[in-house]
Amino acid sequence: MPRPERSFRTEALILKRRGFGEADRLLTLLTPVHGKIEAIAKGARKLTSTKTGHVELFTKADMLIHRGRDLDIVTQAEMVQPYLALREDLQRGAYASYVAELTDRFTAADDQEDDAALFELIEDTFARLCEDADPRLALRYFELHLLGLTGFKPELQHCVVSREAIQPQDQFFSFAEGGILSPPFAHLGGSLTPISLNALKLLRHMQRSPFSHVKSLNISNALNAEVEKILLGYVTYVLERRLESIEFIRRLRTYSPKAAPTPSASSAPATTVSANVPTAVSGDAAVVLETADPPFAAIVTASEDVEDDEEEGYDVEGYDTDTSLSE
Repeated sequence: MPRPERSFRTEALILKRRGFGEADRLLTLLTPVHGKIEAIAKGARKLTSTKTGHVELFTKADMLIHRGRDLDIVTQAEMVQPYLALREDLQRGAYASYVAELTDRFTAADDQEDDAALFELIEDTFARLCEDADPRLALRYFELHLLGLTGFKPELQHCVVSREAIQPQDQFFSFAEGGILSPPFAHLGGSLTPISLNALKLLRHMQRSPFSHVKSLNISNALNAEVEKILLGYVTYVLERRLESIEFIRRLRTYSPKAAPTPSASSAPATTVSANVPTAVSGDAAVVLETADPPFAAIVTASEDVEDDEEEGYDVEGYDTDTSLSE
């Protein structure tokens, strides 16, 4: 059996970063071949370091990584895609924080498996958050396909109880069963969330279609809120915890409430989908961001758990990187 390589070069998306020691940064990276990696960028907090500016949150970098005893070490780093809009626009940056947190929660650092499809999904989602006039549709597409890639693909074609094909009518969604439950079997499903026919059609379309076929849709705020509530509720059920980025987004909405963004006229939508559902969503499933303008430092503060570690040997056993909110 060949020995694993001690050093390798890879593209990496930076999902998280924390202060480590006096001058280093501890990075959570997603790579296309080696999966999720925890690595130290030594000296990255020094202004004179060659790594400074190349290990920013929500960016893609080309890195040379050396396998360490306790942690991998970033020996070289060069930013190749800055995704500037994610740092210049608070709304888009908060959405990127949500994408990064979901990816971190659904992946394990010790798997060391080929995650090319997941890497491409996150890479494309960061680009869409930068470019799309209304990034909420890109978020819904990301959530649905992340669930599929990680083994939690929701069943949208057949009833999860009877296994019969879904009829064209309003249905129920069961978080526990992971899919649609037909009205005749609703009494068997426990806690259920109603889902309109239009929301079901939208979820099906997003699940089976490339994003190029999805982005032309003009989704009403009410329908977007309904789909958002269902997907976020399912994600929260699977993870068995609330997401810190959602709490951050909710605080931003409270700070400066504004109307939800709508696609620009230049996007020339080809299809319109609407539904007669409430426009307001309450509870933990609400995630509509309605704010702009405070400095990006707010996102950095929320995303970085800056702690100094006094051990110079970089043995991080016991180092707490769980920043989730307790129930």
